[in-house]
Amino acid sequence: MSRASKLTLLGTSLSAAGTVVFVHFQQKWEKDAMHQGVVRDMEQQRIKKERQLDFDLQRELEAEYKKVQTVRDSTADAPPGPPPR
Repeated sequence: MSRASKLTLLGTSLSAAGTVVFVHFQQKWEKDAMHQGVVRDMEQQRIKKERQLDFDLQRELEAEYKKVQTVRDSTADAPPGPPPR
């Protein structure tokens, strides 16, 4: 084999090996990024569930307080104009 053909073979072999290694690491990075997305989504769902539970609890408390207390709209009786200080 000539020297030029040996160098060409070496260059293409290194290029192919480099491409395989690069694609391997790129797939690993993408997999990790996708997993982080799943973890982030699960955390957001947990927070949303907690907020919904808090909202439901507040709604139940409001209903309970309205049973016990008389509630009326105080803004309907107020005369128009600036609020008192």
